[in-house]
Amino acid sequence: MAVAGFYIPDGNEALRDDIPAVVELIERTARWVHPKTFRRLPVWAPHAARGRPLYDSAWARRYTNTKKATKITAEKFEGNVAALNALVAALGVAAPKPKNWTVCHIWGYDDPSFAQQSSVVQDPRYFSCVANMVWLPTPLKGFTDTLPEIKAMLRVCAFHLYGWACEHPSVAEQSEKVKNGWIPEGYPKTWPRPEQWEILPPGTAPFSEQIEREIAKRKSKMKADLANAAFLHYPKEEVLSVLRFWGIDLD
Repeated sequence: MAVAGFYIPDGNEALRDDIPAVVELIERTARWVHPKTFRRLPVWAPHAARGRPLYDSAWARRYTNTKKATKITAEKFEGNVAALNALVAALGVAAPKPKNWTVCHIWGYDDPSFAQQSSVVQDPRYFSCVANMVWLPTPLKGFTDTLPEIKAMLRVCAFHLYGWACEHPSVAEQSEKVKNGWIPEGYPKTWPRPEQWEILPPGTAPFSEQIEREIAKRKSKMKADLANAAFLHYPKEEVLSVLRFWGIDLD
């Protein structure tokens, strides 16, 4: 029996036949961190993760925000700013920062409705990991967040580019699949794969002296922060745990 009303399919299904065109856009425009940059410094902000409280530079005072309309003051939490700043620095992006680009976590949300929180980006081991991020033109961000086929392609590319797949238990099944050499249908030919792992995707940033200096500066800042006894709310033990996880030596 016919159902009354104007039928509209699931949005992902409406676009599924157009995935190859979307993949071509991502293949052509995505910006990737150089694998050598990742090897030199996997995580660029080990103190940060999605949803964490935000403090001032002295780690003493919580940041707050007061809405003009209601005059209600609320404490601020980390959104994506620390991850974006890490990615831009690791790419060596020239100032002023270009408009209409958005950071995409490769291993992040797996819920297209965003009803569930992502435990991966809430983990400081992965939030500012430069192998877990790609920079995309903002209009493409929705595709990478909601279409599983595209998310899978990004994860396969990241694995063959950096030799890394996310270890978080929440993504263990797909991580194992990726590590076993699975290549999804429609995977771009210009991206690395088992038989051509040395290929760099179009849009891969160079590893430069500027990046070397930025890595040295980041490490120096981490070391100073860990040694600062006056930082009341600095998550020292968690930062040390993240550094141990990745084998990062600050000396």
